[in-house]
Amino acid sequence: MSRILVVDDEPSVCASISALLSRNGYEVTTADGADTGLQALAGASFDLMIVDIFMPHMHGFEAVRIFHQRAPKVPLVAISGYAFAETDRLAPDFLSMAIELGAWRCLRKPFTSAALLFVVRECLNEAKVVDSVFSADRLELRDP
Repeated sequence: MSRILVVDDEPSVCASISALLSRNGYEVTTADGADTGLQALAGASFDLMIVDIFMPHMHGFEAVRIFHQRAPKVPLVAISGYAFAETDRLAPDFLSMAIELGAWRCLRKPFTSAALLFVVRECLNEAKVVDSVFSADRLELRDP
Protein backbone atom coordinates (compact mmCIF):
# COMPACT_ATOMS: atom_id res chain seq x y z
CA MET A 1 0.00 0.00 0.00
CA SER A 2 1.48 3.36 -1.03
CA ARG A 3 1.83 6.00 1.66
CA ILE A 4 0.88 9.56 0.72
CA LEU A 5 1.46 12.78 2.64
CA VAL A 6 -1.08 15.54 1.96
CA VAL A 7 -0.11 19.04 3.11
CA ASP A 8 -2.65 21.86 2.81
CA ASP A 9 -3.75 24.58 5.21
CA GLU A 10 -7.40 24.14 4.18
CA PRO A 11 -8.95 21.36 6.32
CA SER A 12 -11.64 20.64 3.71
CA VAL A 13 -9.01 20.07 1.01
CA CYS A 14 -7.05 17.68 3.24
CA ALA A 15 -10.23 15.82 4.20
CA SER A 16 -11.44 15.51 0.59
CA ILE A 17 -8.11 14.33 -0.77
CA SER A 18 -7.63 11.94 2.15
CA ALA A 19 -11.09 10.40 1.70
CA LEU A 20 -10.60 9.93 -2.04
CA LEU A 21 -7.16 8.39 -1.74
CA SER A 22 -8.15 6.16 1.19
CA ARG A 23 -11.13 4.82 -0.79
CA ASN A 24 -8.70 3.95 -3.56
CA GLY A 25 -6.36 1.93 -1.40
CA TYR A 26 -3.75 4.45 -0.31
CA GLU A 27 -2.56 5.09 3.23
CA VAL A 28 -2.86 8.84 3.81
CA THR A 29 -1.34 11.18 6.36
CA THR A 30 -2.59 14.77 6.37
CA ALA A 31 -0.92 17.89 7.68
CA ASP A 32 -2.56 21.27 8.13
CA GLY A 33 0.52 23.24 7.15
CA ALA A 34 4.17 23.11 6.26
CA ASP A 35 5.44 22.75 9.83
CA THR A 36 3.25 19.74 10.63
CA GLY A 37 3.96 18.32 7.19
CA LEU A 38 7.70 18.52 7.74
CA GLN A 39 7.27 16.86 11.15
CA ALA A 40 5.33 14.04 9.50
CA LEU A 41 8.01 13.72 6.81
CA ALA A 42 10.73 13.54 9.45
CA GLY A 43 8.89 10.80 11.33
CA ALA A 44 7.83 8.51 8.49
CA SER A 45 8.57 7.57 4.91
CA PHE A 46 6.18 8.35 2.09
CA ASP A 47 5.83 7.24 -1.50
CA LEU A 48 4.27 10.52 -2.66
CA MET A 49 3.67 14.03 -1.34
CA ILE A 50 0.85 16.38 -2.31
CA VAL A 51 1.78 19.90 -1.21
CA ASP A 52 -0.10 23.18 -1.51
CA ILE A 53 2.10 25.89 -3.02
CA PHE A 54 0.86 28.80 -0.91
CA MET A 55 0.50 28.27 2.83
CA PRO A 56 0.79 30.51 5.89
CA HIS A 57 4.26 30.88 7.38
CA MET A 58 5.89 30.05 4.05
CA HIS A 59 6.87 32.55 1.39
CA GLY A 60 5.69 31.65 -2.08
CA PHE A 61 7.24 28.42 -3.25
CA GLU A 62 9.19 27.79 -0.08
CA ALA A 63 7.04 24.77 0.85
CA VAL A 64 7.64 23.01 -2.48
CA ARG A 65 11.37 23.74 -2.30
CA ILE A 66 11.76 22.55 1.30
CA PHE A 67 9.69 19.38 0.90
CA HIS A 68 11.66 18.50 -2.23
CA GLN A 69 14.96 19.14 -0.45
CA ARG A 70 13.97 16.96 2.52
CA ALA A 71 12.80 14.06 0.33
CA PRO A 72 14.24 14.53 -3.17
CA LYS A 73 13.40 11.00 -4.36
CA VAL A 74 9.75 11.20 -3.31
CA PRO A 75 7.43 12.42 -6.08
CA LEU A 76 5.83 15.74 -5.18
CA VAL A 77 2.53 16.94 -6.63
CA ALA A 78 2.12 20.69 -6.16
CA ILE A 79 -1.43 22.02 -5.89
CA SER A 80 -2.64 25.59 -5.96
CA GLY A 81 -5.93 27.39 -5.88
CA TYR A 82 -4.33 30.80 -6.24
CA ALA A 83 -6.62 33.08 -8.20
CA PHE A 84 -5.82 36.49 -9.56
CA ALA A 85 -8.18 39.38 -8.89
CA GLU A 86 -7.25 41.09 -12.16
CA THR A 87 -7.85 38.74 -15.05
CA ASP A 88 -6.76 41.24 -17.71
CA ARG A 89 -3.12 40.93 -16.65
CA LEU A 90 -0.89 38.05 -17.59
CA ALA A 91 -0.36 36.02 -14.45
CA PRO A 92 2.81 34.16 -13.60
CA ASP A 93 2.48 30.43 -14.10
CA PHE A 94 2.97 29.30 -10.52
CA LEU A 95 2.43 25.66 -11.34
CA SER A 96 5.21 25.64 -13.95
CA MET A 97 7.47 27.41 -11.48
CA ALA A 98 6.79 24.62 -8.98
CA ILE A 99 8.05 22.07 -11.52
CA GLU A 100 11.35 23.95 -11.66
CA LEU A 101 11.62 23.64 -7.86
CA GLY A 102 11.17 19.86 -7.85
CA ALA A 103 7.48 19.11 -8.26
CA TRP A 104 6.79 16.14 -10.55
CA ARG A 105 3.28 17.31 -11.42
CA CYS A 106 0.97 20.20 -10.65
CA LEU A 107 -2.77 20.52 -10.28
CA ARG A 108 -4.82 23.70 -10.16
CA LYS A 109 -7.62 23.68 -7.57
CA PRO A 110 -10.35 22.77 -7.92
CA PHE A 111 -9.39 19.55 -9.67
CA THR A 112 -11.48 16.47 -10.30
CA SER A 113 -11.13 13.19 -8.45
CA ALA A 114 -10.19 11.54 -11.72
CA ALA A 115 -7.42 14.07 -12.37
CA LEU A 116 -5.95 13.61 -8.91
CA LEU A 117 -6.03 9.82 -9.12
CA PHE A 118 -4.47 9.89 -12.58
CA VAL A 119 -1.59 12.10 -11.41
CA VAL A 120 -1.05 10.03 -8.25
CA ARG A 121 -0.90 6.77 -10.21
CA GLU A 122 1.30 8.29 -12.88
CA CYS A 123 3.82 9.62 -10.33
CA LEU A 124 3.91 6.38 -8.34
CA ASN A 125 4.46 4.37 -11.54
CA GLU A 126 7.23 6.71 -12.69
CA ALA A 127 8.89 6.48 -9.27
CA LYS A 128 8.95 2.68 -9.56
CA VAL A 129 10.57 2.90 -12.99
CA VAL A 130 13.19 5.38 -11.75
CA ASP A 131 13.91 3.23 -8.72
CA SER A 132 14.29 0.08 -10.81
CA VAL A 133 16.65 1.89 -13.22
CA PHE A 134 18.81 3.08 -10.33
CA SER A 135 18.74 -0.41 -8.78
CA ALA A 136 19.85 -1.93 -12.09
CA ASP A 137 22.63 0.66 -12.39
CA ARG A 138 23.87 -0.21 -8.90
CA LEU A 139 23.87 -3.92 -9.76
CA GLU A 140 25.82 -3.32 -12.97
CA LEU A 141 28.42 -1.28 -11.09
CA ARG A 142 28.97 -4.09 -8.57
CA ASP A 143 29.39 -6.89 -11.12
CA PRO A 144 33.00 -7.52 -12.18
